[in-house]
Amino acid sequence: MEILAIIPARGGSKGIPGKNIKELAGRPLIAYTIDAALESKYVNRVVVSTENDKIADVAASLGAEVLPRPMELAQDETKTAPVLLHVLEELEKHDGYKPDLVVLLQATCPLRNSKELDEAFDLFFESQNKGVDSVFAAIKIGTTHSKWRKSPLCEKEPYYECLFDYRNRPRRQDEDKHYPLFSETGATYIIKTEVLKEVKDFIGKKPELYLNGSCVDIDTPDDFKRAEDIIKKRREENIQ
Repeated sequence: MEILAIIPARGGSKGIPGKNIKELAGRPLIAYTIDAALESKYVNRVVVSTENDKIADVAASLGAEVLPRPMELAQDETKTAPVLLHVLEELEKHDGYKPDLVVLLQATCPLRNSKELDEAFDLFFESQNKGVDSVFAAIKIGTTHSKWRKSPLCEKEPYYECLFDYRNRPRRQDEDKHYPLFSETGATYIIKTEVLKEVKDFIGKKPELYLNGSCVDIDTPDDFKRAEDIIKKRREENIQ
């Protein structure tokens, strides 16, 4: 089975300028994700998609292939799925390359290593008898018990919708079992290529969740500091 890892790395970060190649515990941020992909026992090819020359040079020096991204796919409002589809189209057009699976790896999730990545792949393969077409990394964040939110469909008038069946309100002691909530970590998304092309998204119609991963998605300087502290602690523990 041919498996392609795609690492999108745009150069226009505003929260942390130059974020994708900013030094984190002595290495460029993107290095941790490239390492995870290259060291995976499943991934066959690692491609970084970027419009930025500095990111391209760093990624190439770390062993990844670099695919130039057009500027229209490198804007603040650009979504990730079109970037993945662009990579697939270019590789097929120029190399005749058609992977069976695509794994999206966000460069902003440096704590995800090859062990966790391979565990996510193991889960994907083990779930094939259930018809699973994708796997993504997630964390459990609580339950829907007594939770409401302002409806995103109503901007002017206050309208609130319930995240559980309040006419059949669960007992608190049952909430974890029946109404768990999960949040994507952003670290890993595995999907069948044919499904990615069909739904034009990196989560398929029948996903499974990988829940054992490490989670820091770097978006702010505080996130950066937190990730750095964890990486340094891991190194110390390995030395000891």
